[in-house]
Amino acid sequence: MTSPHIVAVAAAALLLSSCSTSKVKQAVTPEDPITLSASVKEDAKGVTVDTIVTADAEHGTISKASLATSDGKTKIGGRLSGAQWVASERLEPGTAYTLTVKGTGDDGEEGAIKRTFTTQALTLQQQTYPAVAPLKGETVGIGMPVIVTFDLPVKKKALFERNMSINTDDDIDGSWSWISDSVVHYRPKDYWPAGTKVKVDLNLNGLPAGNGIYGQQDQKLSFKIGSSVVSTVDVRGHSLTVDINGKQVRRIPVSTGDAKHRTRQGTKIIMEKLPKVDMDAATTGVDSEDPDYYDIEDVKWAMRVTNSGEFLHAAPWSSRSHGRANVSHGCTGMSTKNASWLYQRSKRGDVVEFKNSPRGIEDQNGWTDWNVSWADWKSGSALSS
Repeated sequence: MTSPHIVAVAAAALLLSSCSTSKVKQAVTPEDPITLSASVKEDAKGVTVDTIVTADAEHGTISKASLATSDGKTKIGGRLSGAQWVASERLEPGTAYTLTVKGTGDDGEEGAIKRTFTTQALTLQQQTYPAVAPLKGETVGIGMPVIVTFDLPVKKKALFERNMSINTDDDIDGSWSWISDSVVHYRPKDYWPAGTKVKVDLNLNGLPAGNGIYGQQDQKLSFKIGSSVVSTVDVRGHSLTVDINGKQVRRIPVSTGDAKHRTRQGTKIIMEKLPKVDMDAATTGVDSEDPDYYDIEDVKWAMRVTNSGEFLHAAPWSSRSHGRANVSHGCTGMSTKNASWLYQRSKRGDVVEFKNSPRGIEDQNGWTDWNVSWADWKSGSALSS
């Protein structure tokens, strides 16, 4: 008779033997190879110029990407972040591009793709060019607005405005305001502080403006605000006072517009400076047969303040009226010596405030931005609502 103890030991030995010979195997999933893709297809035609080219990686990361015109002359930079690359610029019209992307998969193996494509062709009538004032590196007065003039109208104003930035040394409150579909101005809440450095960045190239029109070019420039020069013309008092950096430095006898040609009241900005200019009344709509017609050559030290033809300038022919009577056709005349002195100390963008005249200035007869309240100015922004 077999002992129960022996049977139990034998069973335990059999069980142990069984466990030692049966090994548990865990399944190992191989790493996936990298898959690279791009937002443009190979040999694509008519790619819109507002396209921001991107590349993406699945099961890996992008190590390098380049986008350039197929002739290699122009390269477009981009931002690389792990599994994605994004171009930093939009595209030029009617241009062939090549995109090359390389990456490494989770399996450690490398991968690459190449895409060649061509953008849509555009005529000049399908592209709007932004001209900017002030000029790059220019030193201007404290009243100078940033002026962007488009040669074709912009309908998508909000989109354009989001891509137009003004940056200064200090945090200066300012706003864009659209004058028309083709003109937009930027000004701060108050006059620019003297010495301010201003940077303009218009990221508009290839941006859709509406009606099948696209931005033609980016614009990046900087300018500086010079000393504070504010002139005040008292029309009734026949005088012009000049304040430089807050201190009155000169009082000049002047003659302004007569009873038929009142000089306009309001804040005006010096728009251009001309050491001499021919002043022909025909340019303001006065016929040569009109008794009010004039044609004066070589008027010295002329500074324009309105579109309609108001200037500050030398007027030696009316010297007896300076400080006594208003006899001009709307300009502010003074002696040649005083006009030269003022011209040498003035710059584009300086402020000229006219007071005590019964005639107001018309909107946009010159750079009339400072005659608008801050609330109304901001309401002219496409982003105000």
